[in-house]
Amino acid sequence: MRRAQTIRTGTSRPAPAEAAPGEWTFLTNHAHVLLCIAREPEVRMRDVAQQVGITERAVQRIVSDLELAGYLRRSREGRRNRYEVQTDLPLRHPIERHERVSSLLALVLRTRPRSNVAR
Repeated sequence: MRRAQTIRTGTSRPAPAEAAPGEWTFLTNHAHVLLCIAREPEVRMRDVAQQVGITERAVQRIVSDLELAGYLRRSREGRRNRYEVQTDLPLRHPIERHERVSSLLALVLRTRPRSNVAR
């Protein structure tokens, strides 16, 4: 059985170490990709893959899923894609469906995201 590593912080409680590849996290790869794009709308898929710890092809599939579901809009700016997160949409799972994407972004990114949904 594998034991989780901890980092000593000088307090009585150890801080959790960063998740190693293959260990679980509280958010899905879809959430991680969405957060990376929300933080940097012109980010390259290669950079998202590195940050999330998955392949570039997996990032492309996730971005496609998010676009098809309406959570992302893509526009072309020169040679790059620019993504717009649709923050007014609800989260997808029944347990969290009462919250909006903006709530997740505010929690994790510590910002107050503006609404990007055209009215």
